[in-house]
Amino acid sequence: MSINVDQSLIEEVIELRRHLHQYPELSEEEFQTSETIQTYLSKYGIPFKSGFAKTGVLGVIEGEKPGKTVCLRADIDALPVEEKNDLSFQSTEPGVMHACGHDAHTAMLIGVGKELNNRKAELEGTVLLLFQPAEENAPAGGALKMLDDGVFAEYEPDVMIAQHVWPDLEVGQFGVLPGAMMGNSDRFKLTIKGSGGHASMPHQTVDAIVVATQVIQALQTIVSRNVDPANQAVITVGKVESGYRYNVIADEATIEGTLRSSTSETKQILKERFYDLVQYVVKSMGAEVELEYLDGYPATVNTDDWAHHIKEVVTEKYGQASAPDVNPSLGGEDFGRFLERYPGVYYWLGVRVGDEQKPLHDPRFKLDESALEYGVNLMTEVAINALRKLNND
Repeated sequence: MSINVDQSLIEEVIELRRHLHQYPELSEEEFQTSETIQTYLSKYGIPFKSGFAKTGVLGVIEGEKPGKTVCLRADIDALPVEEKNDLSFQSTEPGVMHACGHDAHTAMLIGVGKELNNRKAELEGTVLLLFQPAEENAPAGGALKMLDDGVFAEYEPDVMIAQHVWPDLEVGQFGVLPGAMMGNSDRFKLTIKGSGGHASMPHQTVDAIVVATQVIQALQTIVSRNVDPANQAVITVGKVESGYRYNVIADEATIEGTLRSSTSETKQILKERFYDLVQYVVKSMGAEVELEYLDGYPATVNTDDWAHHIKEVVTEKYGQASAPDVNPSLGGEDFGRFLERYPGVYYWLGVRVGDEQKPLHDPRFKLDESALEYGVNLMTEVAINALRKLNND
C-alpha cells in the first residue's frame, strides 16, 4: 500500500498552514489556534474533545474494524520571536512567530485526519489526533498537563507518533533513529552576589562580573573533563546581565543557560558537577550565589522497533536515499514525556529551502511547503500500517 492523497487536500493544508503562520499564539495562549483546529475537525466530521491543558484538542477517528489505538501528535504553539521574513502570510502578531514549524505540524495533522476519516473502512482500530499546546514552554510544557487532565481517559494509545520539520534535511528526506532522538534539556539561573564599589578601588569589593566570568569558564570544563566523549552533552550560557556603568564595580550578576544531554546518566553527571563547581568557584572568590535549577524535558527516546518500522515505511515508499543516516539532536522536546509512558517514535521531516535556510527558532526561519505533501502522505500511511502492525503483533 502506498498512499498519495489528493492534491486538493495538500492545497488545503498549505492554506491552513499559512493562516496559522499569520496568527501565531504563545504557549498557553493558543485559544484562537484551538478554535481553528476545532472548526476544521467539525467541518471534516471528526469527533473531538477540547480543553486539555486549556487549549489542547483530541480528535478521535474510529475505524470500521476493531483493533488497537494509534495516537498522532502535533504541537500548536509559537515562539516569542519577531519575524524577519518577507512573506505574503507574514506573522501579524508583534514579537510572536511560528519559528519552529508548529504551524506546519498542526496543518499536516488536520490534513492527515481528513484523509484517515475518509478511509475509516480501512482502519483496523482507532486513530487519535492529539493537538498539544505549550510545547515551547519548558520546563513545564503541555504534555504532562494534558495527561493530568485525562486526555487518554477514554482512549489509551498503544503507540504514539510525532513528526517535526527539520531544516537540515532536504525535502523528501526523513530522519529517524532507534533510542534517543532528542536530548534532556534542563535550565539554570545563577544570581551571584558580591559587593560593589568604585572602579579604582577593586580591593574594597567582590566583583560580581569577575566571579561570573570565572563560573562561565569553569562550566565549560564539565563536558570536556567529566563526560564520556562518546556521549553527547553541552552546557550553554545564553544570557548574562550585570553592571551599572563603566566606572562602577558590579555587586550582582545573573547568568542563565541550559544543560543538554542524551542519556539520564549523563544528565546526572552534568547536574552534580554543575552544583559542586558553581558553589566552589563562587565561594573561593568571596561571593555568594542563589542557584535555580529547573529539570526540563526528558530525552525523547524512540522505541527501537517502532523506529525501525518508520524507516521501513519511508524506504519502501520513497527509496533508500529518503532515509539518510542522522545523528540525534540535543534539542529539547516535550514529546519525550509521552514516550516515557507509551511506546512510540518521533521523526524528522525534511523542509530545507536551499542555501538560504535558517535554523529552527531563527526569526528568518522558512520551510519549503512542498514538504507538507510528504508529511501528510507518510503520516497517513504510517497510521494505517501501525494499526496493522499492532493487531498482527
